[in-house]
Amino acid sequence: MIIEMGRRGMTIREIGRVLGMSQAHRVAYGTPVQLADDMQEWLEAEACDGFNVMFHTVPAGLEEFVDLVVPELQRRGIFRREYEGRTLRENLGLPRPANRFFPQR
Repeated sequence: MIIEMGRRGMTIREIGRVLGMSQAHRVAYGTPVQLADDMQEWLEAEACDGFNVMFHTVPAGLEEFVDLVVPELQRRGIFRREYEGRTLRENLGLPRPANRFFPQR
């Protein structure tokens, strides 16, 4: 969904505003393996193209996710180990929008 919004010309700011307006969040909980199972199911069913992850506590929830769930997703080959591009747009495969202050590359 987010990548498609970018392909349609929305800026990162516009995408953030749209997603920030949503009050409905899907809640998932369980062991790291259960969370990875759930995320993998959604990805393989093409029900999503990524996740916005929110934590019940910060930084503990974030640290647990990074230390426990991310390695499981990487083991399954569904979470990258490195970033190919240097910018968020490059990593999402989105073109750089025209900027009147800098010449086109």
